[in-house]
Amino acid sequence: MERLVVNLLSNAVKFTDDGGSVTVTLVAEDGATHSVLRVADTGIGIPEEEQGQLFTRFFRSSLAQRRAIQGSGLGLSISRGIVEHHGGTIEVASAVGVGTTVAVRLPRRDTRPVAPSGLTAGAG
Repeated sequence: MERLVVNLLSNAVKFTDDGGSVTVTLVAEDGATHSVLRVADTGIGIPEEEQGQLFTRFFRSSLAQRRAIQGSGLGLSISRGIVEHHGGTIEVASAVGVGTTVAVRLPRRDTRPVAPSGLTAGAG
């Protein structure tokens, strides 16, 4: 999960010019059965015709290549693998010159401690 967050934040910062912003939110949705992590930036954005390739290994957008922004094109592919391994989904919404938002939706687990007998602590 740490790699996921690092990948998303580093992309947001890398593709946002000085003076832009990056916003991170984490909220519970669907009656708290899922958590949604959103990383939004006001960066260069991704051309619509290229968005279908974003999770392809080694894909780099034409804007990233034109601006000579460093990267291997593996971050989103790795991120998708992490999210899917945890039973979640990842989506990207982007517009050139406006920015990009990546939304990661993950199922929540019950975080209450479990007593040795298998009963949930605090349950009556």
